Amino acid sequence: MPIDPRDMSAASASPDMENTNKRDRPFMTIQKSDSSENLVCCMKNGMRSIKYKPVDYQQLHALTEAKKLASASIELKIRKAVQTSKISKEQTLIKQHKQVWWQEHQRLNEVRCKMESEIKSFLNEKNIGNECLSDLTNFEQELSEQYCTYLKNVIHPIQQLRADLKYRQHHISQHSHSQTEFNSVKVLEEVDFVKKQLKAVFGRLSLEQQKLESSLSDWSMKILDHSSEERNNMLSKLPTELETLECPYSDLKSSIFNEFCNLTEKYQKKLQDFDLQLEDIYRNFQLSEKDHWIYQAVLDQYPRDLCGRRTLYLDMLQRYFPHKSRHDLVEHEKYCAQYRFAKEQRRTLISNWNKNRRDFIQKAVLTLAEACATHEMESTLAKDRKKQQELCADLKAKVLQWRAHQEEVARLEMEIFAIRREKEEEKEKLWKRKELLQREEKKKQIRKYRAKKEQKWQEMEMRDLWRLEELKKLMAEQSVKDRERVKYRQELLEKRLTEKREVALQEAHEEEERARRLEALRKQVAIVAQFDPVRMMSDTMASKARIGIGIEEEFILQKPLFTLNTYNEQQIISDLRLRFELALREAGLHKTFYAQEILPKISPPKHPRKDMESTVFKI
Repeated sequence: MPIDPRDMSAASASPDMENTNKRDRPFMTIQKSDSSENLVCCMKNGMRSIKYKPVDYQQLHALTEAKKLASASIELKIRKAVQTSKISKEQTLIKQHKQVWWQEHQRLNEVRCKMESEIKSFLNEKNIGNECLSDLTNFEQELSEQYCTYLKNVIHPIQQLRADLKYRQHHISQHSHSQTEFNSVKVLEEVDFVKKQLKAVFGRLSLEQQKLESSLSDWSMKILDHSSEERNNMLSKLPTELETLECPYSDLKSSIFNEFCNLTEKYQKKLQDFDLQLEDIYRNFQLSEKDHWIYQAVLDQYPRDLCGRRTLYLDMLQRYFPHKSRHDLVEHEKYCAQYRFAKEQRRTLISNWNKNRRDFIQKAVLTLAEACATHEMESTLAKDRKKQQELCADLKAKVLQWRAHQEEVARLEMEIFAIRREKEEEKEKLWKRKELLQREEKKKQIRKYRAKKEQKWQEMEMRDLWRLEELKKLMAEQSVKDRERVKYRQELLEKRLTEKREVALQEAHEEEERARRLEALRKQVAIVAQFDPVRMMSDTMASKARIGIGIEEEFILQKPLFTLNTYNEQQIISDLRLRFELALREAGLHKTFYAQEILPKISPPKHPRKDMESTVFKI
């Protein structure tokens, strides 16, 4: 009976089609409107309605629990992701802080070494005969001695106690339990006693440190205030240069003093305004004096050309001041910037005041000097007129005497020039004679050199002719060999062409035979379908499989349709060259120079036969 190919394909594909349909079927939730008519129909039909089924509450509880677990796992993943992002951000910030700290540490160490060396050199060079510097050196020696005693009495016992504790902890397993308890209690008592002593020592040291810092800050403030007051008094005080100068015109000197007073009052008023502005800004600071010092130190650690400088130092300030909010720190930063700007303006005002004061003093001194000079010039003009006539007479006599001297000097110079010219002409004649003799000698040497060169060229020409004859002989022999090789190649080519023709004829004959066999086989398996209207109108195997009829039936393929004479997957993968090329391709290195060099050098799993090697290039 002929077989319908549709039934075969449907039978073989029925299990796979069902599985794929089940996998690919989406989860769909259909919502329907709750109208009054549907409710009426539901009440009429009762609980045994076709549209409604009894609810499985256990399945719904399981679904809700699964959804809750999935949402909880997703929430946990989101929290973990947020936590990891926070940790990574914190780590990057700490890494940037560490880089800045390391650079600042190196810079401070360099500055410290430089300052220490400068102080030592200054003390060593200038302490001779200076009581203050000798007192400083003595104080430095006392401090070094105190530091050595501190190390001896405090640090070294702590280090010995630490080493003893490590030794006891290492060898504690060799003793009994009771003895270890006794030793541990004793050791803890010793450690507590040492802690109390250290606490007392550190308390005393911190009190001394606070006293020293407060005294130093007081002295620094006094020195700064005194220096600023001195500078202001110096700028506002009338300069001694103007007071000591004498001026023949009293009105001019009084006008200069009035102008200087006006300039001083103008700058003093501006300076008072800036001082008031600085006090107002300082009152608005959000941090105390100590915290402001820490704030300034943190800002100085981060250079101005650093990328993301503001975020870094704000993060560090939040770590230093956890009790302060970011808004307070930003406000303090704003007030610090205003304070810095006002201070810079005050500094520029003082520098401008000093500059204008110097310029004014210079101009006043010049005007007073010019006034004195003009007064002196007017008084000395009369005296100069009398002296001028006497000087004119003396100068006239001197000019006549100078003319006589100049004429005598010119005559002597002309005589000396004539004598020197004669000597130079004699020297030039002698030099020309020597040059002619040297040229004749050089011509003789050139003739000898040309003769030697001609002889060498003749010898080289003879050598080249002999070499040319030898090359012609070699080329004639090589041409004979080349003709023989060409003849041999032609014979090989004709032989190969004849073999190819025979192979082509044989392949054409085999192809005709194969077509004949296939035609006979095609006639044997031809489909002859009879007229069957019932079968035509009935369901096919594929439609039955789609509905679910005949699912358990399986079509077992007895034998393959065609015989394959080729390599299987295991044989192809066993080739080392293919595996190496796949590894290079995965790594993205299959187009590199290394891949081009190494791939031809890998030997195949089975070496080719010796009779397949070409011997054309070995003749």
